[in-house]
This record gives sequence, structure tokens and C-alpha cells, in this order.
Amino acid sequence: MTTSRARAIADVNSGTILASVEIAAKPERVFQAITSPAEIVRWWGSEQVYTTTKWDSDLRVNGRWRAEGKGADGVPFSVEGEFIEIDPPRKLVQTWKPEWDGGESSTLCYTLEPTATGTRLVVRHDGFGDRHESCRSHGAGWIDVLSWLTSFVEAKKEPAPSSAFLVRLIAPRPTFALDMNDAERALMQEHFGYWTERMNAGQVIAFGPVGDPAGPWGFGLVRARDLADVQAFGAADPAIKAERGFRYEYLPMINLILPQ
Repeated sequence: MTTSRARAIADVNSGTILASVEIAAKPERVFQAITSPAEIVRWWGSEQVYTTTKWDSDLRVNGRWRAEGKGADGVPFSVEGEFIEIDPPRKLVQTWKPEWDGGESSTLCYTLEPTATGTRLVVRHDGFGDRHESCRSHGAGWIDVLSWLTSFVEAKKEPAPSSAFLVRLIAPRPTFALDMNDAERALMQEHFGYWTERMNAGQVIAFGPVGDPAGPWGFGLVRARDLADVQAFGAADPAIKAERGFRYEYLPMINLILPQ
């Protein structure tokens, strides 16, 4: 049985759920935990209820996301949707379409408010209509979800300063920065947006193009627990997902010294 400070109320008549929890971590840290695929699969679920085994997302407005997992009985499940509003680290709005609910769509709104001790996270889940039982069961489910999130974030705390990687984005050709076409320029705008969102969420420390005489390349300094974590970060970049010849190189920082 999961116990925590999480609370949820399901108003089946209006088809709306309100859930909340106080978390002893900064909003930037909480926002990262609810948007990072590498982190979500670590905390969303438990062996006694269900486990999330895969989470893919294109973290931008109108970008798609999809989760897969299996119940305690071994039966697989999936849920998907798209992002409607992204305002790190204050707000995240996305649709929710679970296969077990007949593919019916509802809307999730996460609101993160800084407090004296960390973050107050409020989840509004609405759009259930007359599906009263679905609304009721999702309400109970949010207590578990926010409990898992709280335990994960408070146990993990902030990433250690030395847990960072120098990330190098290699373009498909040395002259790319000088002769990119309109489609490639649009792709770079998506790439820039992705890195900006991750910076606002606290995962990216710095990034930008490097004027190498042999050919410009993209530089980034990214917080990550391990190689798998930073590789998941790179795999979610629109530049990589487009399969246009870009690739990443990852180099662990032996020591990271930041301004006090």
C-alpha cells in the first residue's frame, strides 16, 4: 500500500479530478522528473500495481508522447497523447489516451508552485464526461502516481555537480551551418527549442554552436546520472529523431566546477 502526502478528489459528475502533493524539491527538479523519459520509467509504477517500461516523448507543443508498461499480472498496456502547453518549470498540459479506457481522450494539467519547503504540484485531470467509473479509478490512481513521484524526487534530490556530460552534436556534413536548406533550418529551430526547454527544466547547463575550422558543431553541457540517462536525452532531440544524419558524442565530466 502506498502512503504519502498526496491527495485526490474525483468529481464524477463533472468528470474532473484534482490531485495535489507537497514535494521537498525545487520546481525545476520536479518538472524534470515529470518530463524526462529516462526518469519517468524509474518512478512511474511499482511491482505491486504496474510498471512503466518505456516512455517516448517529443517535448514541444503538438509533440507526441507514448508510454508502455505491464500490470502486476503481466498484461501489457499503453497510453499516449500530445503536449498542449509547456511552460517550464511552472506548467505542463497534455492529452491522455489510454488503451484500457477505449482510447478516450482526457486532459492533464500539471501546475508547479514554489513553496518555502519546495514545490506544490497540482494535477487537474478532466474530460471524463459520463465515464464515472473511469474518473473514479483515475482519481485513486493519481494518489499512487504522486506518491511514487514524491518518493523518487525526494530520495534522489538534485543531481551531483559532477554528474554531467559534455555533449557534442555532429552535423551530417562539415558545411552544414553554412549551406543548410529551409527544411534543415526548421529542424534546427526545433532542436534549439528542445535544448531551451531542457535548460529551463534544469537539465542543461549551457549549449551553443562551436566555430571549429574543421566544421562547426553543437556543444552542450548536460546534467545526467549516467551514460544511459544522457543517451536518452540525446535520443529525444528532434535533430536525432528526424534521422537526417546527425549524431551525438558523449564525454563524461571528471569534475564540474560552477560559480558559487
